[in-house]
Amino acid sequence: QVQLVESGGGLVQAGGSLRLSCAASGRTFRSYVMGWFRQAPGKEREFAARISLSGGITYYADSVKGRFSISRDNTKNTVYLQMNSLKPEDTAVYYCAAASPGAGGRSADDYNYWGQGTQVTVSS
Repeated sequence: QVQLVESGGGLVQAGGSLRLSCAASGRTFRSYVMGWFRQAPGKEREFAARISLSGGITYYADSVKGRFSISRDNTKNTVYLQMNSLKPEDTAVYYCAAASPGAGGRSADDYNYWGQGTQVTVSS
């Protein structure tokens, strides 16, 4: 099992940047594919980014590609989401999630463990 705790959310003006962190408990962090999802009010949870076990392969939703960057530090059991050029439509609760190897695609159903979420609000 793994427990996930997100941090780094907040209020930022459009065009600004934030870096989200997700700290994982346990010694098996490197065994999980990690993803970031987000959920805006009244909308379904949507995929944002995903990173492979070693960090060498990343995928992004078209809506964030070129602006967001996912990374991980397996020595610190932490995954990051660097968000640049933020837009008001990026406003959402952001969740990190962990999936077993072989899973962890773009669907929330692929992920076994979830953090509690961190709020990101982008003002215009």
